[in-house]
Amino acid sequence: MTTTTERRAPAVARTRDELREARKALTGKEIAVVMTMGALHDGHATLVKQARAEADHVIVTIFLNPLQFGPREDLSRYPRTFDSDMEICTEMGADLVFAPTPDVIYQDGDPGVRVSAGPLGDVLEGQSRPGHFDGMLTVVAKLMHLTGGTAFFFGQKDAQQLLLIRRMVRDLDFPGRVISVPTVREDDGLAMSSRNTYLTESDREVALSLSKALKAGAAAAPEGPSAIRRAARAVLVAEPLVLVDYLVLVHPTTLKDVPEWYRGEALLAVAGKVGTTRLIDNMPVLVGPGGGALSVFSNPDDLGPAEAAGGAR
Repeated sequence: MTTTTERRAPAVARTRDELREARKALTGKEIAVVMTMGALHDGHATLVKQARAEADHVIVTIFLNPLQFGPREDLSRYPRTFDSDMEICTEMGADLVFAPTPDVIYQDGDPGVRVSAGPLGDVLEGQSRPGHFDGMLTVVAKLMHLTGGTAFFFGQKDAQQLLLIRRMVRDLDFPGRVISVPTVREDDGLAMSSRNTYLTESDREVALSLSKALKAGAAAAPEGPSAIRRAARAVLVAEPLVLVDYLVLVHPTTLKDVPEWYRGEALLAVAGKVGTTRLIDNMPVLVGPGGGALSVFSNPDDLGPAEAAGGAR
């Protein structure tokens, strides 16, 4: 891997004017954008690396979006690690980092007009975090416009977020492509997340049950939906220190539970609290003969009406 000393640090823009000027220097045809809230880890680095491989230029946004935090969530607790974030951006070859403050993004304070996630934003994570996805889509929409990107890279780990961004881009005719990147995991299987820094050593051992449950469920995929749910649930039941919020097997574009006769791609997702930390994880799976775990969904934008309604028998 190229060291940070061998690469030039990316330009940093903190205002709209600075972004506009820095953006003019990016003359390539394909401009990739990786959006983050900071506290970058190897998962983010993988996003930037893939963006670098596929685009002429890469913009990384670092913005801790207050609209995504509910009244019971502590925004001040979220880690802020700008110096180490810049090291990762440099190492991975980003050209520009846009790191605004809230008053730059929301010039008039709380925006009076926001993007609504609709019914897909009210289930799973949306049920536990009301308004979270409206805040997420609002800032993603603004950053898409401000950066002028042509390709936007997001991790599969935040599966519901990824689905909603795809729907917004399609439903509201945003320019640019949304590209999903497989979940990056620690050697022991734990999905990488900025929230992992909150885990104690004992919490971290408990947290492994989430990824183990997904792996067990995927292994049962050839036998059908009930077998997947049963295998995953058995792992979680065996670990009483995880307070499970949900464990679901749903269609990847409707987030509705798949029926027993369903064969095709599905999302196996789990969320739970370990100690004081709420964690999420998921695994795309192919249900039916020859099925198993997938890294990402094969073509989530091209599912036809029959598949979107729940799959073909």
